[in-house]
Amino acid sequence: MSINFEALDLRAFISVVELGGFHRAAEALNMSQPALSRRIQRLESAVGAALLERTTRRVALTMVGREMLPLVRRMLDEFDSSIFAMRDLGSRRAGLIALACVPTAAFYFLPSVIARFQAQYPNIRFRILDLSANDGLEAVARGEVEFGINLIGGSDGELSFEPLIDDPFVLACRHDHPLAQKSSLGWADLEGHPLVTVSRSSGNRAILDAALVKVGVRLDWSFEVTHLSTSLGLVEAGLGISVLPKLATPGENHPIIVTRPIRDPEVSRTIGVVRRRGVKLAPAAERFLEMLLGTWRGPLPASG
Repeated sequence: MSINFEALDLRAFISVVELGGFHRAAEALNMSQPALSRRIQRLESAVGAALLERTTRRVALTMVGREMLPLVRRMLDEFDSSIFAMRDLGSRRAGLIALACVPTAAFYFLPSVIARFQAQYPNIRFRILDLSANDGLEAVARGEVEFGINLIGGSDGELSFEPLIDDPFVLACRHDHPLAQKSSLGWADLEGHPLVTVSRSSGNRAILDAALVKVGVRLDWSFEVTHLSTSLGLVEAGLGISVLPKLATPGENHPIIVTRPIRDPEVSRTIGVVRRRGVKLAPAAERFLEMLLGTWRGPLPASG
C-alpha cells in the first residue's frame, strides 16, 4: 500500500497551522490558495481523516491534526537535516536528535553529556522535550521522539524500558545551613526544618511518599511547588530545605547549595531509557544513546 503525498504537502500543513490561515500560508509558500487547499486535501486523503477545521474566520486543528503536528515537524526536520548533510559531505555528519526527558534529568545531567557529544559532532541539532514521566512515554509511543529518558516504563507492550541507574533522593540545603555540617543524615534529622516539596502530581513525589510510608516516616512540608527547579530557588533563598533526586541537584561547585545523602532507609528511583520495540534509531541518535549509556553506567558525581 502506497501513501501518496509530498514533502510540500507537509510544509503546507505546517504553514497553515503556524500562520493561522490559508491566505497568509499561500503567500508564504508563493502559491495560490486553491493550490494550497489541494495540497491539504491530498494530505488529509493520505491520512484518512480531516486535519483542519475550516470556518470563515479561523482555521483550527482537529484531534487528528493535533496528533499529527509534532510528527510532521519531526519528519521535515529530519528531511532537511539529511539534505543539508548530503550537500556538505566534507563536514561531519549532520542530523537531528529528538528525545523526551523527565525534567529532573534534563536539568543538570543531560547538558553535560550533550556538551561532550557536540564536541565530537558539532552539526547535530537537538530537540529536547522536558516532559513529565507519563507525557514522555506518550511522546515515545507516538514517534514524536526517538527515545525517552524516564523513571517509569509504563505498561505499553510496544515500548521497552532499560534500567540504567538508581538515582537516590538527597537533601539539598544552603552551605550555611546546620544540616550541611553533617556528612550523612537520617530522615529524623529533617524534622523541625521548613521543607520544600513538589506537588503530589509529580512522579518523584509519588515514589518518595510510597517509600516513606513503608518505613513509617512522615515529612511535613512548608512549601509545595510544581517544579523541582522552583524548590531549588526557594532553598537558595534560605526559605527551607528540599529532598529531591540526586540528578536534579547542582554539581559540587555550586556556590550556595550543597547536597547530603539520607540513610535509613535510602530512597531512590530507577532511571532508564524508553524506546519503541523493533524501531531502529537514526545514526546520530544511536551514537548519542551509546555515549549516554556509557556515561550513566558509571558512578554518579559526588554530592556537593
